[in-house]
Amino acid sequence: MGQPVTAPSPRAGGVVNSEQLALRSSVRALLAKHSDVRKAMELPRGHDPDLWLRLCDIGVLPIPAEYGGSGASLAETHIVLEELGRTLTPSPLLGATIAVQALLATGNDEACRRLLPGIAAGTTLAALVSSDASERDAQGHRSTQTSRSLVLDGDVADVLLVADGSSLFEVSPDQPGVSRVHTPTMDPTRRLARITLTGPARTRLGPAPDLGHVALAALAAEQVGAAARCLELTVSYTKGRVQFGRPIASFQALQHRMADLHVLVETARSAALAATDPVSAAVAKVYCSEAFSKVAAEMIQLHGGIAITWEHDAHLYFKRAHGSAQLFGSPAEHVRRLTAMLQPA
Repeated sequence: MGQPVTAPSPRAGGVVNSEQLALRSSVRALLAKHSDVRKAMELPRGHDPDLWLRLCDIGVLPIPAEYGGSGASLAETHIVLEELGRTLTPSPLLGATIAVQALLATGNDEACRRLLPGIAAGTTLAALVSSDASERDAQGHRSTQTSRSLVLDGDVADVLLVADGSSLFEVSPDQPGVSRVHTPTMDPTRRLARITLTGPARTRLGPAPDLGHVALAALAAEQVGAAARCLELTVSYTKGRVQFGRPIASFQALQHRMADLHVLVETARSAALAATDPVSAAVAKVYCSEAFSKVAAEMIQLHGGIAITWEHDAHLYFKRAHGSAQLFGSPAEHVRRLTAMLQPA
């Protein structure tokens, strides 16, 4: 059916060929010219639709050419997610990537040919709704209601892909029995919603794959990009901030802290690139979440009072760090899962 549901293999610097390097340069230039984070997060859809169309023109989604995509793999999408993380640009890419992989994994050629061209073009937005919160009645039977919080772009999606039990279903968001409520969170750059499905008509597309490791690997790539940018901004600020007649970056104590943060970011990058299976993806989720939170906290402290003003972007990185740490399960939850998985029988 096209792209395998796996994360990319480790590669030096996240780029293995000239095409991927060109992709990174193109996306970075596009974001530098057109990304306005403050404006985008206040828009009705939580992102800039024009910028999203431009990104889709580049071919950032992992959709095979036979379904109207660019043929990009998850490796290329992770490069773009890292760039989006650097700038905190509000974008549906993370959620759309997971939805696309779920649809491809069903093996339903008709559904792929019907839905993926619009998703690839940026004119159709898909959201994946997991049903791990499906309710049961007093007798323990599964009810007709499925409720799920923290669905990426769930309230603005044009099509809902619902993973219920072992099957993936297509649900129209406009039909009766579908409730979608925007859920404001600490991070204003991430669009989340609560979806409640009360017996709506569902079209079965095929088996529902386990995409947990795909979601974690994609999020880790985004976290690494944001953490790296936090460090870049902090180093730049300390070089220009003068105290006692010297730039504070010249003080050895701060140099040691910067060196520690650099090591933290680069090891997080390695963890993200190595996220190829459920175990390594969970490890990446834990490490990248904690690394990003640490670097963002240091950014706040080393910038001083300016960092906690609304006008400065430091607080947005801090909020993204803590919000993304809880997305797809907290680090503590994944540590418990890893402990259980790796314990000898």
